[in-house]
Amino acid sequence: MRTLISTAFVSLDGVVEAPGGEPGYRNSGWTFKDVEFVPEAFELKEREQAESTAILMGRVSYEAFSPVWPDMAEFAHYRTVPKYVVSTTLTEDRLVSNWGETTILRSLDEVAALKETDGGPIIVHGSASLNRALSDAGLIDRYHLLVFPLLLGAGKRLFSATDKDAQKLELVEHAVYRNGVQKQVFDVVR
Repeated sequence: MRTLISTAFVSLDGVVEAPGGEPGYRNSGWTFKDVEFVPEAFELKEREQAESTAILMGRVSYEAFSPVWPDMAEFAHYRTVPKYVVSTTLTEDRLVSNWGETTILRSLDEVAALKETDGGPIIVHGSASLNRALSDAGLIDRYHLLVFPLLLGAGKRLFSATDKDAQKLELVEHAVYRNGVQKQVFDVVR
């Protein structure tokens, strides 16, 4: 079984955001605007790219990343791994042609079936609503969180507000950097 890893930049109050910002929020751009950049705090992101064997994302994140990431040197590895987009509305004709193999999955059942295939870790980038659905369905195996020392209030949330059974996590790696960012890596306890 493959490991499904959710990775996120997250504020202390659970708001997630793409590194370039999310339009429509007063604090948009907080990941690099409000906290000093410390390169060692992002070592986890480099490791994720080196270790991942596939990328999973929702339609909105795919539409944000696919015009940019294929041509970025820092994401060269991602050109070579399969990409999976979970969407009920995305069509094949809207997939970019310069980013390698991309498959559209239509349901969480298809994500569960993907996890059962042979291969290494699958990394979930962005995709706040997909992350919430995957978590609620018990499909996430590990969280890679870079927690920023900010309270933002409004914004997209990483975790759902669904009333569900508690999900126990085991802290397997952590660090605190001089800018206050915390690396927290959790395995989901089954």
